[in-house]
Amino acid sequence: MPVITLRNLPPELVRIVQRRAREKRTSLTRAVIDLLQEVAGIRPEQRGQEVYHDLDALAGSWTPEEAGAFAEALGRQRIVDPDLWK
Repeated sequence: MPVITLRNLPPELVRIVQRRAREKRTSLTRAVIDLLQEVAGIRPEQRGQEVYHDLDALAGSWTPEEAGAFAEALGRQRIVDPDLWK
């Protein structure tokens, strides 16, 4: 596989690549390849189901109190009013 060296990348582009690598938990090289493939409209062949990581930053970010409050709010929304279904 050929090797390409990139020099003098604009700082904003470096930040974008670094953020992408951090979000995807991958290397800078993999992040650059993924970004180039996206821009070029190339989709590597994938086997099985596609895995999405766009909400990974939210996983595990709630405190137990916040999670409990959310579960309680969902519980109240799931109550069926029998008068509405007559």
